[in-house]
Amino acid sequence: MRRLIGLALVAWMLAACASIPQGQRSALAEWKPSPNHGLRKPSVIVLHYTVEDTLEGSRDILSDAERKHPVSSHYLLDRDGRLLQLVPDHLAAWHAGAGRWGSLDDLNQASIGIEIVNTGSEPFPDVQIDALIALLRDLTQRHGISPQQVIGHADLAPGRKIDPGRWFPWKNLADAGFGLWPRGELVDPPPGFDPWMAMRVIGYSIDNPRAALHSFRLHFRGIDDGDRGVAAGAGAADPSAARPALDPEDLRLLYALTR
Repeated sequence: MRRLIGLALVAWMLAACASIPQGQRSALAEWKPSPNHGLRKPSVIVLHYTVEDTLEGSRDILSDAERKHPVSSHYLLDRDGRLLQLVPDHLAAWHAGAGRWGSLDDLNQASIGIEIVNTGSEPFPDVQIDALIALLRDLTQRHGISPQQVIGHADLAPGRKIDPGRWFPWKNLADAGFGLWPRGELVDPPPGFDPWMAMRVIGYSIDNPRAALHSFRLHFRGIDDGDRGVAAGAGAADPSAARPALDPEDLRLLYALTR
């Protein structure tokens, strides 16, 4: 009888392990499964802040299947560097919503989502960013994701989202080799340089130019002017919207990023 019980326990453990394919879980994180997911291959990593102030409160939200609009994320990172994995990497977590980045228009299917515990109005602790960099290194290596394809929620959803917010240290990530950031001295672009085409080349949707500029400045300049330029509903395209003026720093950044 003991032998039968032992065999049954081994079989159960093997079945549990088999439900999560090899290479689809991070060795850096505790496994805390969320039911809110559906199957795909990731090519982008999207960073968020939780707004919720605690790891436990954030996990409750991201694992609640009874919400009117269930949300989830693959990873949840606390201020002290503690990391939870809520959804296997190979499944689609519901974290991105409507938006576009480059040619991708279904970011839930194309991305891995990382929720970072932060209210949106505070700096990110060094230990938290160090843990994030370690996770990004793990994910990009295991899944063959380009290190440059690390973006913010605001980048894919201009006018609808602003996370991970103006306090997020994109330069620190770039120094570690992740995300887009200008290199070298910033110089004025040559005559004929098209900044809006440059913004599209980087990956931004410019259907709503004012919202796109807001997200660009949030990411590369840490500026949140509060004007997301949304005229026809959250994140909606506004074909009639005039393109706002870009200042010299915007132009220099866009030129550096597309060189």
